[in-house]
Amino acid sequence: MGEREEGREKEKDRKLSGINTYNEKALHLDLKQWYAQAGDVFEAPLDGYFIDIVRGDLLIEIQTGNFTAIRSKLARLAQTHPVRLVYPIAQEKWIVKLDEQGERLSRRKSPARCGLAHVFAELVRLPTFLGGANTSLDILLIAEEEVRVYDGQRAWRRRGWVTQERRLLRVVESKLWQTPEDCLALLPADLPDPFTTADLAAALAQPRWLAQKMVYCLRAMELITAVGKEGNAILYTCAGC
Repeated sequence: MGEREEGREKEKDRKLSGINTYNEKALHLDLKQWYAQAGDVFEAPLDGYFIDIVRGDLLIEIQTGNFTAIRSKLARLAQTHPVRLVYPIAQEKWIVKLDEQGERLSRRKSPARCGLAHVFAELVRLPTFLGGANTSLDILLIAEEEVRVYDGQRAWRRRGWVTQERRLLRVVESKLWQTPEDCLALLPADLPDPFTTADLAAALAQPRWLAQKMVYCLRAMELITAVGKEGNAILYTCAGC
């Protein structure tokens, strides 16, 4: 089945699902349906919040954007319930441009490819989330479409093109982290000991800003410690590696 046919099937399933979709973003809804199992309860009210998915005792929250927006909600719920945060990362992205009438102008594949390490770009906002007894993080590597429309008054950095919505094409892989130590699997085997953020960036083949966010989180989780300096760069070692 091609990607366009998959999209049509998702739309049909969406209409038949019975899930409350009012004012819900396309990617969030697609992921909710992909993640759902028989017996799940959707948008259940609990402790003053609406929960994306309730699966027995487990509360599942799907967050496609900034973790700051959900930080207080997760902290409150995790005091009394097991909570799982689901976060998608676009391993593969197609960019679709629409005209003012909503007709497709173009569709191209983005050269950017993200991996598991990119979760730290958001986890830096919740660096100790995995340290709780009731918390887990499910990272979904996905293929998605990013739909853009032209608005000359906005998004000057994209020459007037703004993102209208994101759509799920497929889930490529999922990785469930239940303890802080699960993060250590991302540290490359050839990483020197001790290491700097520059060493980590080179070993991961990722930009240094991402390595810095990763180190910040690993330090907050007490998985690595600073042991000295090399010039102006801080040296780190991993006690549990």
